[in-house]
Amino acid sequence: MISLVAIFGILTVSLNLSVGYTGILSVAQAAFMGIGAYAAAILLTQWGFNFFSALPLGMAIAGLLGGGLAWATLRLKGDYYVIASFGFQVILYNILLNWISLTGGPFGIRQIPRPEAFGFTFLSPLRYTLLTLGFLAICLWLARRLGESPYGKVLRAIREDEAAASSIGKNVSRFKIGIFMVSAMLASVGGALYAGLITYIDPFAFTIHESIFILALVIIGGAGNVYGSVVGAAVLISVPEMLRFFDVPTTVASPIREIVYGALMIIFLRLRPKGLLPERITTGVNR
Repeated sequence: MISLVAIFGILTVSLNLSVGYTGILSVAQAAFMGIGAYAAAILLTQWGFNFFSALPLGMAIAGLLGGGLAWATLRLKGDYYVIASFGFQVILYNILLNWISLTGGPFGIRQIPRPEAFGFTFLSPLRYTLLTLGFLAICLWLARRLGESPYGKVLRAIREDEAAASSIGKNVSRFKIGIFMVSAMLASVGGALYAGLITYIDPFAFTIHESIFILALVIIGGAGNVYGSVVGAAVLISVPEMLRFFDVPTTVASPIREIVYGALMIIFLRLRPKGLLPERITTGVNR
């Protein structure tokens, strides 16, 4: 369960960069997660790649597609951008579902090997947990450094008032494309780790429902706070997983889990609208 929390922590941090820092509301994060998962799975099972050599390729593909999506939708704002990102999510899902010769279609890809480096295989749960926590720490460090840098301050300025940021000479389009590419690349890392954890993937794991779930993690954890992303992932994943300790049939556990997710979202939005760890604004951030 800790590995799953770490993976979704990475996904939430990645989405927080675009939603929390820049104000770009996207529901396509599961698509970039799927790109990373399928890139790793295909390269490992069909091309004989090592996980750590397949990972950069998946990041590059996700980054290019994320940049292309951002460039194509630069003029869209608010609800219109949400619809555009939804369209991308649907397109990618259908590609994964119907390109059977490459992705296996609805049957997915099985027997995905665990990551291995220098003869050391991350096979046991403890080893894989340490691996995912290591990647989570790297992603948190990168996101925090980015958020506290002058680049991050410009992102927040764009979020607060795009016209004002443009009026002081900031290339808003370049900043939006750049941060969306970074967000997509980090999401692909989470997808690759997810494929290695489950060792089996299919298109049904990367639907619009998963994107909305990741967005919920951002909102509950605290938009604009990278540590809130991890807290949100821990709460919304660990609490429903506790149902496994009760004698609940599988057919009943899944609907109950969805009800718990919805109830937690309503409670947090009602009592903590800024999330568990709200954004901390330092002097000069929005200038």
